[in-house]
Amino acid sequence: MPLKSNFITDLAQEKRLIPLLDSYYQKHLKLYDFERVHSLEQQLQGIDLVLTHKKTGETFFVDEKAQLDYLNNDLPTFAFELFYTKNETLKQGWLFDAKKKTQMYALVTNIQKPCDNFTECNITFVNRQKLLSFLTEKGLDEDFLQKRVIEHLGFHGKMELPGLDLRKEGHIHFSSKNKAEQPVNLVFQLAFLKEIGVAKEFI
Repeated sequence: MPLKSNFITDLAQEKRLIPLLDSYYQKHLKLYDFERVHSLEQQLQGIDLVLTHKKTGETFFVDEKAQLDYLNNDLPTFAFELFYTKNETLKQGWLFDAKKKTQMYALVTNIQKPCDNFTECNITFVNRQKLLSFLTEKGLDEDFLQKRVIEHLGFHGKMELPGLDLRKEGHIHFSSKNKAEQPVNLVFQLAFLKEIGVAKEFI
């Protein structure tokens, strides 16, 4: 039986999550004003929020990524999309997509939904350029990872990467058997991203 895509369901869930996220930003963002983006064109460019520093006027484009597949679970990791499959063709994921204008990722984890409504979550901000620079320094740039993925198409599960501790830092994960889009993700321990100065917990 073909695997069913969760794309439409995820979009509906994301819209229902927005009020909770906005309430957190309003309460906890002390140095920045935020503006939620409604333009589909900008959203496709990886911009869900625009943060503007209240004193300097400097702006940051933020892409929100929520762990909607793991409601009511506090996972210590987060998956960054490298590639996925569409019409049996390998497509580039959002992490290395040069068309994306994203400067920061807002990683939404530990999403609690005991009944019909979302009640709480955690938000971790990740500086995209710092993350990409870290990967380049480790020799895990786009070219290397693409070759690794192509060499192992059809593989399912975790795969160790050179320079990363599989258990404490990160790994590559192939979902070839349980998801319709067959995503290949770079999975990092959130604590490790904070430790190397790439991420900062917001809430």
